[in-house]
Parts: sequence; structure tokens; C-alpha cells
Amino acid sequence: MIFVNRSLALEKIKCFGFDMDYTLAMYKSPDYEELAFALLLEHLVSIGYPHEILAYKYDPTFPTRGLVFDALYGNLLKVDSHGNLLVCAHGFRFLKGAEILHYYPNKFIQRDDMKRFHILNTLFNLTEAHLYACLVDFFTNCSRYVNCDTGYKHGNLFMSFRSMFQDVREAMDSVHLSGCLKEKTLENLEKYVVKDPRVPLLLSRMKEVGKVFLATNSDYNYTDAIMSYLFDFSDGDKAETPQRPWRSYFDLIVVDTRKPLFFAEGTVLRQVNTDTGKLRIGTYTGPLQHCAVYSGGSSDVVCDLLGVKGKDILYMGDHIFGDILKSKKRQGWRTFLVVPELARELQVWTEKSELFEELRSLDLFLAELYQHLDSGSSERPDISSIKRRIQKVTHEMDMCYGKMGSLFRCGSRQTLFANQLMRYADLYAASFINFLYYPFSYLFRAPPVLMAHESTVEHGRLDVGEAGTALAPWLAQHGHPGQQVGGRGLRSRRAEESQHQQPDAGGVLCPLSPPPPFQVAGVRRDSSGEEEDDGEA
Repeated sequence: MIFVNRSLALEKIKCFGFDMDYTLAMYKSPDYEELAFALLLEHLVSIGYPHEILAYKYDPTFPTRGLVFDALYGNLLKVDSHGNLLVCAHGFRFLKGAEILHYYPNKFIQRDDMKRFHILNTLFNLTEAHLYACLVDFFTNCSRYVNCDTGYKHGNLFMSFRSMFQDVREAMDSVHLSGCLKEKTLENLEKYVVKDPRVPLLLSRMKEVGKVFLATNSDYNYTDAIMSYLFDFSDGDKAETPQRPWRSYFDLIVVDTRKPLFFAEGTVLRQVNTDTGKLRIGTYTGPLQHCAVYSGGSSDVVCDLLGVKGKDILYMGDHIFGDILKSKKRQGWRTFLVVPELARELQVWTEKSELFEELRSLDLFLAELYQHLDSGSSERPDISSIKRRIQKVTHEMDMCYGKMGSLFRCGSRQTLFANQLMRYADLYAASFINFLYYPFSYLFRAPPVLMAHESTVEHGRLDVGEAGTALAPWLAQHGHPGQQVGGRGLRSRRAEESQHQQPDAGGVLCPLSPPPPFQVAGVRRDSSGEEEDDGEA
């Protein structure tokens, strides 16, 4: 299933763009994070950190994306879009009430203070977030160190949380840039990389209806090794398409992009010698060459080489900032965010729906207590027990997702990550492979977003049958859009070819359900005030 934040007519997309890491190439969790975590610990020990930290193991139930690290006090924070605190942890100890107020008197942070507050938004950041918790836990409980508000003291030495943050960031850069993580990954691709025979099938179909490009921060040698593995089904693996070189699936391949710089001024565009992996000297200024590979460049260069612009492009990536936010704000590209956590999130959301319903009931009960009171009332309802119950249900709900709770919410409040996803990702799903089960004529239609005052008016919900009845006069005059829309059927021939199954949010096959009924085209204004053209003729 693909989820819609802003309406998008797929038949208007002329170009499909892809990131590689965690998009085309999905890494197996928690194996990949465990590998990265072990390499980070080894690097920290090599620069002088105590050997005892090697005893820590990566715990996939602790971190979640979208956390904020406070480099002044060493706390991991979960916040909403305004900077209000939802969860606060010092190491593995979760702070409560007075302890939180000691550090954050208003239970609020200034997210604009980028030198102090660092957002951990990527899937690569999961190991980093867990490492901060491990280090704080170790030094807090080690008798050799004296605890201070902003760090630890050992004799005449003082280690601040800021210096710890810098050490971890340098370790992250070293592990990625030195190539040791890539080398370990390539040594055992089967253990660390998901291989899906549907990837070549989907890309070949996309290439039939538009142009396809790859833009990755990885170097060519690593990209070539990963992509060759993903597209190689010569060992008896079931493939949906004939075997052919991976580069033939793309009209343009760009490595070393250095996103998010790629979406601004970019870097020098150079051509890659695919035989040696080395770069050719000089800036490339020629036309697009078939199956050629380029290094650097910018999003403007991609548009020029492919002959497309802005909203012609649907770009797919996993990085909310480097892939989605920058491509949307600076280039106006349409965006698709890959959120692998959706499978688990949806599972819990379904299985524990009664907890959220209880939260809603408690909110309604609070409203009823004040319903008949006004500014002249001296009565003060006792809501302390209700507030305690709300806190208890919220905590119980959070623990169903993991120690840091859901990626998207804390009780009835949405997280910073959820807000960014809704604001910048037009579409999102657990995997881009879900496009395989939609025709290229499909109209992704966003549901209307009601403002607070609009939600006070109750509108009855129509099911599919009732909607058909309500639209009967219009359908009689215009014909059923499912028969023929804009010269193309609502479901293309490809969608009908032996596709009796489709993946759920986690990519697991489940019985195919028909897409939502076609809706009348129109223009919708989203929450950011931006008008989205969602399918006029």
C-alpha cells in the first residue's frame, strides 16, 4: 500500500529518480546495524575510549528515527514539530517530571540551535543514537568518573557531552568514508542486503513509460557491487525479467552526489571510467550518453541532461532531509519517502487500536467535564485521575513500539518526524516496490485535511456503494471513469497481468484489493499553503 499526503497523477510523471542505500538497496535489520555499531565501538576504543564499552551490543528495540541529541546535557529527546518534549532519556534512564524541568524548564527546546540540538533522522543514525545512550550509560555508572551536568570529570580531565558528540560523529564519518563498513557489507551481501526479484521488473516497466535515474552518495565501485548483486539472478534465483546489466535499467546514473549539496549548487560533474572506477579529468559538458556513469553534479544538471523539470520528476529516497525535504523545497520535485518501519508501525497500530480509542475517549470525557462551565463558574473539576490515566495509556502504547515509542507519535501527539513526513513527502510506503501494484495511469488522491473549526461539523461517511449512488447523475452524464479516463483505462494492462497479490506496508504479499475508486480531478491546497495539481486534463 502507498499512502498519500498530496495528490499526484502518476501519468504526469515523466521521470523516476532513485536513491540507492535504504531505497533500491534495503539493508537487513538488525544485522546491518549490529555491524555498523561494532565498527563504531572499535573506532572509539582506537582513539582512547575505555575498552569496557566493547561489552555493549546493539539493541534494536531502543532507538527510533527522529530523535534529537542534546550536546549540552547528553540527553536523547523525542519532540513534536514545535520543539515540545515528548520523551527524555539520559543514557537508558528515562527522566520524569522534576528531572526534565531541571534541564528544560518549559519542556521545550529551540530546534533552531543547530550547534546544540542534532536531529537523528536517517536509518544510518539508528546506531548513532544507540551509541550515545551506551556512552552516557557507561560514564554515568563508572566509578572512575564524576558526573557533571554537561559531562564527566576524571582527575584533571573533563569530557563534555559536546566532545562526545564530536567523537561519535567523527567515528561515523570514519566508518563510512574509510570503507570498512562497505568492505564488511560486500564480504557477505547475502547477510546484509535484501534481494528482491521484483526490482528489475518494476524498473523495466518504469523505463517503458518514462525516464529513470539513480542519484547516490556512494562511490561507483560500491554502487556497482551492490547493484550488480541486486540485479543478478543467474544463480537460480527467480527473476521476473530476462538477465541484463544493471546499468541498462537507468537513463542516467550519478554517484558521489554529496546530497543535500546536490540539490543546491552541487559539485563538478565528471564522467566515471566504468572499467577502473576512476574519474576522468575535467568537467563533463557533453550530451547524455547511454549507460554512462557520472560523478558529482547537481539536480539542475540531472534535469538538463534528461530534459525534464520540477514536477515532471518523482524522486524516491529514505532520507527525510537529504532526499525529500531538499528536493521538494529547492527543486519542486514530487517526492516518495521510503519508511521501512511502517510494517511494524501498522502492525502495532492495528493490534493495539483499543489503546488509541481509549485516549480519544479520555479526551472526550475531559471535554464533557467542562461543557457546561463558563467564565462565571467557580467549580473546578478534578481531572488529576484522568491525566494520570492518559499518561499511563500513552506509556503503554509507546512501549508496544519499542523503548523510545513510535516513530510517528507519542500518545495522541505527533512527532517531529511525522510532521516532516506529512509536509514534504507527497507519497510514502515501506518500499518503493509497492508501485508494482498500481497502473501508471493511477491518481493518488489525498484525503481532505480538516482544520479544527471544520472538524466540529459532522459529515456522514460514504462507503463505495453509497458514493456510487450519490454520483449516479454525474456518472450518467459523463460515463464511468473506470471505463476510460483520458484515453487510458483506470487499471492498465500491466496491472491485470497475473497480479493476484500485492504487498502490504512491509512488502509481504497479501490478497489483492482494488485501488480506491477514481475521484474527480481538482486542485487541493495542502497544509503548507502549496497548491497541488492533482490531475486536470
